[in-house]
Amino acid sequence: MNISKGKFLRLNSLIVAFGFISLILLGAIVLVTAQTEETRGAGFPKLENPRIVIKKSQRQLELFDGEKLVKTYTVALGFSPVSDKEIQGDGKTPEGNFYIFTKNNQSRFYLSLGLSYPNIEDAERGVKAGIITRKQRDAIAKAIKENKMPPQNTRLGGEIYIHGGGISSDWTWGCTALKNEEIKELFEAVSVGTKVKIEP
Repeated sequence: MNISKGKFLRLNSLIVAFGFISLILLGAIVLVTAQTEETRGAGFPKLENPRIVIKKSQRQLELFDGEKLVKTYTVALGFSPVSDKEIQGDGKTPEGNFYIFTKNNQSRFYLSLGLSYPNIEDAERGVKAGIITRKQRDAIAKAIKENKMPPQNTRLGGEIYIHGGGISSDWTWGCTALKNEEIKELFEAVSVGTKVKIEP
């Protein structure tokens, strides 16, 4: 079959154009996929100095990298959210300075980050109020100084986590709850030892 030079050039141009369009489409697919993964919580670039601030009155959790605010999440709190936690079962979310002592990927509430409640201030308050013994206070202080899990079974309460489960209302027993897709993002962004400040 004979093909004229003009037809050959036109055919060649079509092939080049098709290849160019294919490259554009491929690039668009890659971009959309990357954006979708980011939206689904594929995670942030590695944070050098992650820390968390929870603002109870605003129902917000702020994730920082050093002084840079990375993201703000809406949260739910304990079923009695106003004021600091005082005793086991009061439904209050504690206030103060804590750290993440564990990461649990088999939580009842999807994923969870264990907070070092009670802290030393809570322990001192508990002794003065006659809620815990001096021996219990000393055990809490020792754990905090070693960046370990403080005793979780005193009358001050324990098992305070940041976890999934939703934010439709203040429903936890003192924990801080996020949407499941958001706790996944946070879970991947922070490590054991990350500082957490909970403000009124």
